[in-house]
Amino acid sequence: MSVTIAPIQEGITAFLATKEYSNYVVITDTNTRKHCYPRLKPYLPKHHLIVVPAGEQHKNLTTSEQIWGEMTRLQLDRHAVVFNLGGGVIGDMGGFCAATYKRGIDFVQIPTTLLSQVDASVGGKLGIDFQGFKNHLGVFTQPKIVLIDASFLQTLSYIELRSGFGEIIKHCLIADAAKWEEIRKKDFEEQYWPDLIAHSVEIKKRVVAEDPTEKGLRKILNFGHTIGHAVETYFLSKPPKERLLHGEAIAAGMIMEAYIAYRKKLIDLQTLEQIEEFIFSVYGKVDLKLSDVPTVIQLAQQDKKNKGGELRFSLLTGVGSCGFDIKVSPSEIQQAAVYYVG
Repeated sequence: MSVTIAPIQEGITAFLATKEYSNYVVITDTNTRKHCYPRLKPYLPKHHLIVVPAGEQHKNLTTSEQIWGEMTRLQLDRHAVVFNLGGGVIGDMGGFCAATYKRGIDFVQIPTTLLSQVDASVGGKLGIDFQGFKNHLGVFTQPKIVLIDASFLQTLSYIELRSGFGEIIKHCLIADAAKWEEIRKKDFEEQYWPDLIAHSVEIKKRVVAEDPTEKGLRKILNFGHTIGHAVETYFLSKPPKERLLHGEAIAAGMIMEAYIAYRKKLIDLQTLEQIEEFIFSVYGKVDLKLSDVPTVIQLAQQDKKNKGGELRFSLLTGVGSCGFDIKVSPSEIQQAAVYYVG
């Protein structure tokens, strides 16, 4: 897995110097077409542009069909390359479409959000949402390279930047106690993104190298995500203004899953309180009601880590360490939600 952290012109120029393709395609959404594509365009050979609607609600088969249709119309052969320019939605869906078109063509991830730079673009997990379930259809396929340019973060809103920070918090909690101590003592505005991006990428690369297809260790990267994804999916059914960004939902998931870890005596009360205090200071509290919880539990029961009808969680076993395949009952999720809602 190759990851380059450098200005985009350096990364693109070095990559193209080693490769020659029959066709070049850039996939963007309506936002990255406007704000990010102009930074990339001058450094590419003659290419085609595919623009799709922005937002998680469009990460589905309908949009994928649009992308595959454009690839077919352009008569791309198996010697073409796709550049996915955008956040996690574009990386997941564009990579999925490239990996399945004619049994797979090369693709390059160019993540433009903090969330995608520290998490979604690294590791080869690709997919789309289906029938209301996040990433329900997908494959494991590594990109040819991931090109990370922190200057793209200048195009982000405050809430988008904050969303990406959720995955940085997760990486520290599961794999680096010293880094957790460092970030939790700083306000969000004081965090230094270039250092934190490199730190998260190294953690994820190390874990993925040991377990590329999530048969074991890689499951620790899902801490906060079993409940977090369920909460995120639940809020997708709400009006647009009430929907959650991924990092906001994962932040809530980390608090609830830390509570479950505490109840199972995997972490102590002080650790739980530190996690809760810091995450609430950055994100506040999601407007989750107890009447919402049964639906959230039903959504969690569709999680990809589950086995034989049993819910399997990745839970902290201390700061900087995490276990996986830990059985959790629906009643334990209920108790964690009650704790979170307060």
